[in-house]
Amino acid sequence: MKEHTLSVLVENKAGVLSRVAGLFSRRGFNIESLAVGTCEEPNMSRITIVVIGDDAHLEQVKKQLNKLIDIIKVSDITYHDHVGRELALIKVNAEAGSTRAEIMQIASIFRAKIIDVGTRTIVLEVTGNPDKIDALEKLLRQYGIKELVRTGRVAILRGAKTVASEK
Repeated sequence: MKEHTLSVLVENKAGVLSRVAGLFSRRGFNIESLAVGTCEEPNMSRITIVVIGDDAHLEQVKKQLNKLIDIIKVSDITYHDHVGRELALIKVNAEAGSTRAEIMQIASIFRAKIIDVGTRTIVLEVTGNPDKIDALEKLLRQYGIKELVRTGRVAILRGAKTVASEK
């Protein structure tokens, strides 16, 4: 079982995401991460899906995805050189002065931005690979995480290649 990153180019129409997610659900795949948004073509969207499964089962899912209406291209970029990132917003308890300073120092080490400061909390914004975000979260747990929100992973091929030209 391996983590696979799929980049799915779709027509930007209502219901497409539901059909894509439903296909994974029917095949018994749990989606580990899902991100969708418009892309370089205004009438299209790119869905980045991270799932865990073996190559043979995923190949079947890719074939079924390609049969869905409104799907333009499905690419498994797992075995290609790519960059992937997530975004997290983390609200941390920060009532005491020394606690705030410690949290700010941790934020600096992880290149996280402080985007809100309240009387009792600090909100951090961090981008990076999932391991980086996991490590920051683990360190901040000692202060008390009030709220945590993570996006799905987005990914793009490195270099001049594009998903459209990927083979």
